Amino acid sequence: MWNLYLKRIEMQGFKSFADKTKIEFKDNITAIVGPNGSGKSNISDAISWVLGEQSVKSLRGSKMEDIIFSGTDKRRALGFTEVTIIFDNQDRYIPVEYGEVAIRRRMFRSGESEYYINKNQCRLKDIRQLIVDAGIGKEGYSIIGQGRIDEILSDRPEDRRHVFEVASGVVKYKLRKEEAEKKLKTTENNLVRIKDLIWEITEQFKKLEIESKKANRFVDLYDELKELDINITIINIKNIGKDISKLNQDIDNINKEIGEREIIRQEAEDEFHVLRNETNKAEEKMEDLRNKKIELIKLQEKYKNDMSIAKEKEIY
Repeated sequence: MWNLYLKRIEMQGFKSFADKTKIEFKDNITAIVGPNGSGKSNISDAISWVLGEQSVKSLRGSKMEDIIFSGTDKRRALGFTEVTIIFDNQDRYIPVEYGEVAIRRRMFRSGESEYYINKNQCRLKDIRQLIVDAGIGKEGYSIIGQGRIDEILSDRPEDRRHVFEVASGVVKYKLRKEEAEKKLKTTENNLVRIKDLIWEITEQFKKLEIESKKANRFVDLYDELKELDINITIINIKNIGKDISKLNQDIDNINKEIGEREIIRQEAEDEFHVLRNETNKAEEKMEDLRNKKIELIKLQEKYKNDMSIAKEKEIY
């Protein structure tokens, strides 16, 4: 027969347990007793809380942060609480390959929570799945409060049935069934949505098909236009090439003619310089002859005067 043993519980900052407190559960421990206000109920609350209890009312508080040590006149409040419970799992009652299973929950005043299984951070869902397979947890019969005793003794069959389902291990299958039904419901909703999408897409497909044909026609025409434009460009390039060749030939001819005319111009300029030099020399000779003519005219006038004077002298 398989047995599950709670080896110890470690608490820090949980309600009245401000300091780190460790409680070892030996084989000979059957109960924890003490006067009112000593914290007995806080131990069971800590166990419920670390196993995933989310109801503030079940933890006897008004808000979740009430479980964190709130301080006293002589000691300030803490900013977080942490509870760890360790199970002996040598017989693998909990379906994991560990001889000891430690479940830890930590919460800060900001409301942020952290969950661990054997120091590996996990989700609350992982812890619930682990402990429901072992028949423990906040819904299990391993923690029975006064209200649960009334539930067991109730005349209502549904109340007793729930307890028996927990004890027989049926609850984990019901939870899996509920989860499967939720997934199935989600899948059905997704199918409905998919059908709606298919209908919408079908309606849009006809329009898109027409648009697609127009787009394909446009692409074909654009490709044809592009090809024609390329051909025209090629023809223009060839014609421009011919024009450029003709222009280059004309430029060569013009440059050749300019060269020939430059030679003629140079020859004419050289001849001009020769003629100019000859003209300058002729002008110089003409100037000399002009000067000589003037001197001869002057000399002739002088002779005329002298002859006139001589004739006058002869008369007298």
